[in-house]
Amino acid sequence: MEAEAPRDIVTGNARIVELDEFEGLPVSEMNDEQRQALMHVIEEYLNNAVADIADAEMDRIHEAGLENLHFAWAGSTERGEGHYYRIHGPTVLIEYDNVQGGANHVHSVWRDPSNDFGDDLLRRHYEEAEHHQNDRLPAGPGGGGR
Repeated sequence: MEAEAPRDIVTGNARIVELDEFEGLPVSEMNDEQRQALMHVIEEYLNNAVADIADAEMDRIHEAGLENLHFAWAGSTERGEGHYYRIHGPTVLIEYDNVQGGANHVHSVWRDPSNDFGDDLLRRHYEEAEHHQNDRLPAGPGGGGR
């Protein structure tokens, strides 16, 4: 990615992930040790959820293809200096940023670009589904009704 880590997670608090492309080292170019380390990091995030959800999310990552995962790093590898990493695939985005406070203040997020937690899926369904084209939507966080 970059020699210098970004000031915060790149996706910020946007409702929907807006990363146009995958960056970094693809899993297909990693050796076995690197792949195992990457999967361990992913498991650390997923295992913060209850087991059923963690298992389902890991299944989705496998179904989307481990070969589609990428690992990107920016910043220093030295203790006490700012650094950032991203794990990105079709169904997972993990960002970890430790730059602020002398690299002693972590911001981190786990998201699903294909089914983002912040996305208003019901609103999107009403807007996109043909059988709802004549329905009037109530005003909401995504804007006024139609």
